[in-house]
Amino acid sequence: MLRVASLTLVVVLAILAGWSSLAAAEPQPGDDLAICRDRQADAQARAQACDKLLNADRLTGKDKAIALSVRGNTLLNKRDYGHAIETLSMAVDLDPDNVVTLNLRGLAYERTGQDDHAMADYDLALQKRPTYGVPYNNRGVIQLRRGALQSALDDFNLSIKYAPRFLLGYTNRARVRTLMQDFDGAIADFAEAEKIEPAAQQITGNRCITYGMMGKFDQAFADCNGLIEKQPKNTYAINNRADVNMLKGDFDAALKDYNTAIQINPNNVRAHSGRGQIYERKKDLAQARADYRAAAYSLTKFDELDVARARAIAQERLAALTPQAPAGSTGRRVALVIGNGAYKNVHALPNPPRDSKMIAAALRDVGFQTVISVSDLTRDKFFEALQTFAAEAEKADWAVVYYAGHGFEIGGVNYLVPVDAKLAADRDAETQAVALEQVIAAVGAARKVRLVMLDACRDNPFAPTMQRTLSLKLVDKGFSNIEPGAGFMVVYAAKHGETAMDGDGGADSPFATALAREIKMPRVEIRKLFDIVRDDVWLVTKHEQQPFSYGSPPGREDFYFVAGK
Repeated sequence: MLRVASLTLVVVLAILAGWSSLAAAEPQPGDDLAICRDRQADAQARAQACDKLLNADRLTGKDKAIALSVRGNTLLNKRDYGHAIETLSMAVDLDPDNVVTLNLRGLAYERTGQDDHAMADYDLALQKRPTYGVPYNNRGVIQLRRGALQSALDDFNLSIKYAPRFLLGYTNRARVRTLMQDFDGAIADFAEAEKIEPAAQQITGNRCITYGMMGKFDQAFADCNGLIEKQPKNTYAINNRADVNMLKGDFDAALKDYNTAIQINPNNVRAHSGRGQIYERKKDLAQARADYRAAAYSLTKFDELDVARARAIAQERLAALTPQAPAGSTGRRVALVIGNGAYKNVHALPNPPRDSKMIAAALRDVGFQTVISVSDLTRDKFFEALQTFAAEAEKADWAVVYYAGHGFEIGGVNYLVPVDAKLAADRDAETQAVALEQVIAAVGAARKVRLVMLDACRDNPFAPTMQRTLSLKLVDKGFSNIEPGAGFMVVYAAKHGETAMDGDGGADSPFATALAREIKMPRVEIRKLFDIVRDDVWLVTKHEQQPFSYGSPPGREDFYFVAGK
């Protein structure tokens, strides 16, 4: 009997061992719940476990709130802020006392420019748990961006008090102390931050500025140079070194650094704003205005702190340097028409060069004095064309850009794609492609009508091979919705997130065809004209493509491509 019992026990143990190995290979529902609840679990594993439970509709109550909070955090990291807010709001409804969820939703609101909503969430989280250090830091960042330095300092002090191992609390307090010229306090904070994470880039990058403001230029350059030696294309460090050179009065060295940053990333706001200040000092006001324009315009409501400061300077200086419209304006109208089709690293597009020529001819027919028509632009040629056109727009009442080619949205930013672009990873877009803000900047100097037309809502051709990083949302189709400033109009050939058609059998694109036809019609006001174009495309594509317009020309005047009688 003992032998049988022992044998039975061995068999049972073997079965249990088999179950155990199966459980390790493929977690059961209970394991998914444990992982989803576990704040110390690997982030990716936790997100997958929570998603699995949510997709299977296995959760209720606070467990569902936790899973939704984890999903919201993933969406936040991917910069998909709209869906993050929606998901985190569902989590708050299920568990109003979860302060982590409230803090995350505050971050998502902040990233969409809804600072009041963000502050409300941070305040509520702190009301429920006054010892929660992270929301104090996040609230302090908003105060810092608003210029409320003492309030920011108070919040960073509390963040450090309740979360003494939180790196951002120290580096952010160092930044605000630098602005308040408490340099010794700032250096002490950087030293504390080094104890937590000695290799953190934000320590040396920001301390470079602090030393520069102290006049300790050798130490400042040691910090910035050390970071640049490790990462030669780190535009944040290059811009910081340029700023230190400005503080030192070495404008030629600063200009060299800003040029380097712009060569790496022509969309860089800080570099354009800084270079504009150098050119203004050198009395090259035309180039200063061009750089300020490149930094001044934004299609989103949120900027990081350094970018926000640089953009504000650019906007202020641009307004100061912009010449007033001459008396008796002649109604000059200019256009830049681009057709990119001969792509080198993804599939070519046969239609854009042909569509662009059709649109250029139509604009000439309706009396545009200058129409610059170009095709198959590389990155550098694309930016060169925009700068040349911006100079023309300064002398015009109307400035119009039409673009046909590849275009898409990555991480909340809309990009037009030069023919030589190589996007191995989604983060390459900011250095390889042309941000839509730069096109907005090119038309920005015109006095009345500033119009951009994008026949480019096509599938992202890089998507099949592009590496996707956790910190970026990647949209395979179309553009995202935007919010152009007053006096600007942006027309998409298809609604955001949708794709435009190229036409069948070599035919011109439906949008270009309708546009070329309708702009020749007399006495059709520009807002009404694009409604008609939308209806034409919607009809001819059998309800598969619908153009969409954002923004509007100035409201107190009517504008016509053909005025008529």
